[in-house]
Amino acid sequence: MSTHAPARPSYAAVLRVPHARRAFASALIARLSYGTVSLAVLLSVTRATGSYAVSGAVLSLFGATTVFLSPLRASLIDRHGPRRALPPMATLYGGLLCVLAALTWRPGAPAPALAATAALAGACAPPLGPAMRALWSELVAEPGLLQRAYSLDGVAEELLYVTGPVLVGVLSGCAPPAAGILLSALLVVGGTGVFATSPALPGPRPATAPGRGTGALGGLSAPVAVATGLGLALSGVDLLVMAFAAQHSYGTALVSWAMGALSAGSAVGGLLNGVIRWRAPARTRLCRFAAALGVVIAGAGLAPGVWSLLAAMVCAGAFIAPALTTAYLLAAEVAGEGARTRAGAWVNTGVNAGSSGGAMVTGLLIGHMPLPLCFVLAGGAALIGAVVPSAVTGSRA
Repeated sequence: MSTHAPARPSYAAVLRVPHARRAFASALIARLSYGTVSLAVLLSVTRATGSYAVSGAVLSLFGATTVFLSPLRASLIDRHGPRRALPPMATLYGGLLCVLAALTWRPGAPAPALAATAALAGACAPPLGPAMRALWSELVAEPGLLQRAYSLDGVAEELLYVTGPVLVGVLSGCAPPAAGILLSALLVVGGTGVFATSPALPGPRPATAPGRGTGALGGLSAPVAVATGLGLALSGVDLLVMAFAAQHSYGTALVSWAMGALSAGSAVGGLLNGVIRWRAPARTRLCRFAAALGVVIAGAGLAPGVWSLLAAMVCAGAFIAPALTTAYLLAAEVAGEGARTRAGAWVNTGVNAGSSGGAMVTGLLIGHMPLPLCFVLAGGAALIGAVVPSAVTGSRA
């Protein structure tokens, strides 16, 4: 496929790339489903069963199959092309979400049926984020413009996860919670359908030689390790802030303000990251961003009051989007053509796997260790994720 490289990289130039706006907008509509579905499933299953334990188990099964089978689904996209692979995934996923909505529309749904349906739905979830980032690498040749494209994509995706729960909350005020699941199904099927018919998408790849696929992903250890460390560090921040609020006699509203500060800092940092012409290579930048994030989180536990904590959250957020964007860029760079969707999916898996484990560990630590030490341990996860790849590289030099 031909690529497009304007002379002057800018965010406007990214959207002027032929066919990019249609593909990007439709992918965002489909990806909004992932911003709405988790809360919708949680509310619907809780209402249908009356049990938080069941709703937590169902959501965990849904998340596990979504996350850990993502590289497998991404490999199908790399092999057969997004035009062929994405529509069947989206159709199966949307259909199973409709079944889950029907089961939870009224109270009394059997827990095993809910769990099985949610697990099957997660197994079919189309990896739209990795597919869109792989498409950016196809469409854009100039490195500076590609960096802006990835930064724009990352910031937009983060905003989807902020607005998605708000949409579900508004919808739940006038309809049963299961309507949020139906909305998620509609978004993913409709958005994926438009995305898959975009002229920007490439066709199926030629068959790769035996063993080539494994070698193409051999350099992913650094971005996946850093992404896992970021997930570990960030997943417990809301619990740490909640404990901070209780310790300093602040209201629980502080958690919402802190998460908002984290998101705002991430959006600003992501946009600035796309503008700066970096001289350091992507691998070096990735480790520095992750290390800086770890240091700020570790220091946040020493904040004397609410305003200093919020300032620390803004500063920490400023490194989130740049770190994740650079991880995706590095993954696409080392994977090469024909394996980029899978590479991005492995980075996603690292972030989400780290998030799952980090929240549980943080919850166990709070109350058994001084709170500042808990912040240090959370920040240390990001630092370890940044240092280990650098140490491995240094030992091979």
